[in-house]
Amino acid sequence: MNIKLLKQIIKTPGAPGNENPIRNLIKKNLMDCVDEAKTDRMGNLIARKKGTGPKVMFAAHMDEISLITTNVDKNGYIRFSTLGGFDAETLISQRVIVHGKEELPGVIGSKPIHIQTDEEKKSKTKLGDLFIDVGLKEERVKKLVPDGTPVTRERELITMGECVTSKSLDNRISVYILLEALLAQPQSDADIYAVFTVQEEVGLRGARVAAQAIQPDVGFALDVTLANDLPGVSDHDKCTSLGEGIGIKIMDKSIICTPSLVSFLERIASEKSIPYQREVLTAGGTDTSAMQYLMGIGSHVTSVSCPTRYIHSTVETAAVSDVKAGIDLTIACMESINNYEFE
Repeated sequence: MNIKLLKQIIKTPGAPGNENPIRNLIKKNLMDCVDEAKTDRMGNLIARKKGTGPKVMFAAHMDEISLITTNVDKNGYIRFSTLGGFDAETLISQRVIVHGKEELPGVIGSKPIHIQTDEEKKSKTKLGDLFIDVGLKEERVKKLVPDGTPVTRERELITMGECVTSKSLDNRISVYILLEALLAQPQSDADIYAVFTVQEEVGLRGARVAAQAIQPDVGFALDVTLANDLPGVSDHDKCTSLGEGIGIKIMDKSIICTPSLVSFLERIASEKSIPYQREVLTAGGTDTSAMQYLMGIGSHVTSVSCPTRYIHSTVETAAVSDVKAGIDLTIACMESINNYEFE
């Protein structure tokens, strides 16, 4: 793996609606391996490798779950709301970057356990109980941090055994997979659109716009999926396991994938000796549905899903072997999709 590139992708901010920094990084890295790249009015980065075959859309969302400021109180503490789904427990004592008129490091604070009531100690932390401390007085904070300022979490990617762990592997690991697939310069007759979408974490908004413009015949989302191979989790709740191969989506809460396309991917994976596992996710959704029924296109769709533990935390964890399998499967798909027979 190109750990240096992956670290750059992880570190570069991209809150929903404010994806410009990560979009610029991606565009810089892919310009030499596509025929054209443009940014639409929504902010999606659409890279195209022109071909005469079917129109195929690969979508990897580049936004990350983030926070947005709502108020600065008289003591200089910043109150915030969320952009994406959060468990408040995962935010306690975390470091953040406040992207105001100046970038400010901050920490998320809460009422110390020493002065919590017995009832507070027993209850689950609420987002409204948390605040951001940037170590400055009210006047200075209000000058630098207007309400509506995006905030991203601060946690560097490291290798851990046979895995990588960091914040925002959802979905930067899939951004990395799609980018590496493009950099491999796969040979294909298909008309390939590699789309790095915006605002997925707040409702699949970017993918809907891009899919409506592209009108793909086939759509592949690249995203993470739950790897609940953890102590105390029953076998039927695992969904996927780390190190067992890249996930091929059968369904999630928002979609049932096209059976013939799922079979096509499985056949390619088997022929290329790429390890994979079938993903049946009974909750959540991805850009997959945005390429099919949400825009009324009716494309054939599925997802290349990277198994990830501890999703929507700052210690998301993925196996290096699964990432490699995801890159290999995406390349093989680009090279073979012209042979896909529509049913």
